[in-house]
Amino acid sequence: MIKQFPQDEPSRHDGADDAGSDKVAPAGKKSPARKQRRWARERAAQGLYQQLMNPVPVDQLEAQFMEDAFMLRIDLELFRRILRGVEQHAAELDAAIEPHLDRPVRELDPIEHAILRLGAFELTHMIETPRAIVINEAVELAKRFGATDGHRYVNGVLDRLADRVRPAEPRRGS
Repeated sequence: MIKQFPQDEPSRHDGADDAGSDKVAPAGKKSPARKQRRWARERAAQGLYQQLMNPVPVDQLEAQFMEDAFMLRIDLELFRRILRGVEQHAAELDAAIEPHLDRPVRELDPIEHAILRLGAFELTHMIETPRAIVINEAVELAKRFGATDGHRYVNGVLDRLADRVRPAEPRRGS
């Protein structure tokens, strides 16, 4: 059984352009590939949340998600890369974000912890995705699934981490 976030439907809102998209969508529309990546991140965040709440082998977790027909509409490669990468590097990711937290990592809200791990993984292991997109996508996940002001916390933590791990890459709006 897949543990799901509240309001578990794929997001339908527009966001920042995403790396890897070679299709240009009409104004106000997201390209199909961009939607697939956003949905992949949503499902990966759900899987990471589930792992924090009830650890199971990643193969078993992935198989549970694959029972959902909606998975055919997402970027499965990105979903798997994030899910497996975060599991493989969880301790390293927690160590990377902890200096930027106002409390011990073990005291984080599990949804925000999952989103921070996802964002930290993309910042440190997926350098092909621009910093601004990584942070924007994590903030959107936190707005959708986290506590009322959780998105601000996620933004601040990931922004400080990005300053450390990608110092040469410009900030949003720079």
